[in-house]
Amino acid sequence: QEQLVESGGGLVQPGGSLRLSCATSGFTLEDYGVGWFRRAPGSEREGVGCISSDGGSIYYADSVKGRFTISRDSAKNTVTLQMNGLKPEDTAIYYCAADDLYDSGDPCAPNEFDYWGRGTQVTVSS
Repeated sequence: QEQLVESGGGLVQPGGSLRLSCATSGFTLEDYGVGWFRRAPGSEREGVGCISSDGGSIYYADSVKGRFTISRDSAKNTVTLQMNGLKPEDTAIYYCAADDLYDSGDPCAPNEFDYWGRGTQVTVSS
């Protein structure tokens, strides 16, 4: 059973930065497309950013473009989400998801991914 584990969440002041990491047990994340999603209280889960399995395509939601960056670390078998310039509206539970069929051109949507982590809380507040 593929498993994903998110880490790096926490409490940060507005304008601050956090680095989330998505790690796996049992498979090579480099072979999978990976998405980051978030769910704020009372809101639907939304796509933050997705990277295709070949790394040739990276999508970012308009709300995070220019502030968040997705990258792969093949040596550590992880995918990270670097979040800079955090705003209170970024407060949410952040999830990573993976699927070996997710590729360039696919929408960054929850139903494109089969494997999910349990999430990590990010709170942006002064």
